[in-house]
Amino acid sequence: MNESALNAVSALVERHGESERARIERGITQVAVRWRAEDGEESAMARFCAERFVADGPDLDRLLARLEGALEQVNGHLYEMHRTLRRHSDLAGDDFPVVDDILATFDPAPDLSDQFYRQRIAFLALLNFDRASLRAMLDEGPKWTSALWAAARVAQSFGPRIPKELSQKARMISHACQQWVAKFHIPVGTLVDAAGARWYAPDRALLTHWLVREEIKAQYHTNGGLARQRTLAHVIGRAIDGGIPTAVMDRSAKGDWDPASNTLAGVAIKPEETMGLARYERWLEQFALSREFDAHYPEHPTALARKFELAREIPEPEVERLLIDLLEHPVRVDLAKLLAARVGRRLEPFDIYFDDIAEARPGAELDKAVRERFSDEKAFERDLPMVLRDLGFSPSDADFLGSHIKVEIARGSGHAMRPQLTEYGAWLRTSRLKDQLGWDGFDTAMHELGHNLEQLCSTYFAPRPALRNVPNTACTEAFAFLYQSLGKRVLGLEPEGGHTRAFQIDSIQTMLAACQIAGPSLLEIQVWRWLYATPDASVHDLRAEVLRIADHLWKRHYERDFGHDSSHLLAAYQHMIGHPLYLADYTLGHVISHQIRSHMRGKDLASETKRITSIGRFTPDLWMHKAVGTGVSAATLANDTAHALIAFSAETGAGWGVSA
Repeated sequence: MNESALNAVSALVERHGESERARIERGITQVAVRWRAEDGEESAMARFCAERFVADGPDLDRLLARLEGALEQVNGHLYEMHRTLRRHSDLAGDDFPVVDDILATFDPAPDLSDQFYRQRIAFLALLNFDRASLRAMLDEGPKWTSALWAAARVAQSFGPRIPKELSQKARMISHACQQWVAKFHIPVGTLVDAAGARWYAPDRALLTHWLVREEIKAQYHTNGGLARQRTLAHVIGRAIDGGIPTAVMDRSAKGDWDPASNTLAGVAIKPEETMGLARYERWLEQFALSREFDAHYPEHPTALARKFELAREIPEPEVERLLIDLLEHPVRVDLAKLLAARVGRRLEPFDIYFDDIAEARPGAELDKAVRERFSDEKAFERDLPMVLRDLGFSPSDADFLGSHIKVEIARGSGHAMRPQLTEYGAWLRTSRLKDQLGWDGFDTAMHELGHNLEQLCSTYFAPRPALRNVPNTACTEAFAFLYQSLGKRVLGLEPEGGHTRAFQIDSIQTMLAACQIAGPSLLEIQVWRWLYATPDASVHDLRAEVLRIADHLWKRHYERDFGHDSSHLLAAYQHMIGHPLYLADYTLGHVISHQIRSHMRGKDLASETKRITSIGRFTPDLWMHKAVGTGVSAATLANDTAHALIAFSAETGAGWGVSA
């Protein structure tokens, strides 16, 4: 501290007593770290601290409530404005390309983080409330009151002062990358399998990676499905290595496209005739953007540190250990036996996507079941109160929650958007077939419904404004996966055996899904570590490293069960381009979701959903202790999977369940 600050400490201690010294010193230090020359002379900082410090007691409670309310209104209205402005970029249909991108990237407060300091709100918060570190929250947080947690969340709202030019650049790059992903629909009208057969209508296109993956999953119960699956795996491989022919993407190709040999009408495609390295150019743009932010976060100077320490609030080594523990768990040996028995052949790489171990229902049958219940997305929206009643929600909760969800069709993959103010509702975005919602659209809608229920409950029923929301993305993904798993129950297709059988199936399918996404999660983390170690890497270097890491992780964790993978499927997920370092939240979400579902056995789904999503925004580990009595752990999922396999083994005599 400078002399003026030390004098301010002495004056405040004399005024408020020695018992307040620690708060006074901490508060003035937090202000000094952020104070700049343009904020005033050193004496001005000391004067501000002397005038604006609030002693512990009723007035400090009043200050906390004032700041909670201010942040709720400022951030909430800005969020709702942005949600409306990006509406047409997010939704399929009314495309207006020369307009929509400008509206979607408009920010009415581009220098908000700086203005919070310039206009003293941030300094007021940092002077009076502790901006707690992750370590402090993990160690001390279990003993804190809700008020102390709210104070920490208020202080954490004021991070570094990001220049408006950098904020604008971030919006433009993030939007461009997300739009690149949303528009990456691969035309498959000319696609042929190894036998030269075409199977898609001339105008059909599949969003990569989502709908290509779903097409692979849909082929398990169709004639000729295996040949299609192998071909679609090659399509994913071409998207990963950049080998998709430009003529296919722009729909000028007329001849057969064989992605295995990458030929058009029997002629080999030259490198200059492909999409090339565009995917990795976008990835490097995201990395370069992150490096510009690094300088503004001296305590968290990498994108990895910010993701794990600030956003996820779980230390990086703990997340990595959980991912590896899943992939190395001995129960996976028996899972592979079960999968091989279900598909009736030796497993192949694309079988990592197979998870429908319960029933052999063709896609057409599932589409029909959806069509009989919901003619389209608007019918689904109208029926949401009844859907929630059927899932056990009280009439009042079902009507309230169901009426606060608006269902629409997304331009890219499905997503959900929460309300930030209690006068608004939630938005559910999904996909659809040309003339119906279809199983894929309904399945996605159930996933997003889980998000929406969490979002509404954690907004309307949280203990106080500063504690709205759940701790991190994985926690909301947990409810998305939970409600997605209930889709067949909603359609009346739950398997024989009732809830017990459904839980066994869900345990196995969740373990499969968690292990499937754990590999891509590890890949993304390792690629970002490599990028920081090799900051001048070219797009060629990046692609080579992504493929190398994919090979390495596949050989270590998947090849024993699924054979050699020439398509590098672990690198398929487009989140790596549009939403960097997001993938581990899916794995964590599966783990947390199963812990919650296991806890809910014998309890009421609806009331427990409302209770858990209303706990408040603590750290994920503390939130889980309050939710289910234990911290985040893969043990529950692995153990329940082992018991489920034993039950399956007893029915079939196939010898599963011996490696629990």
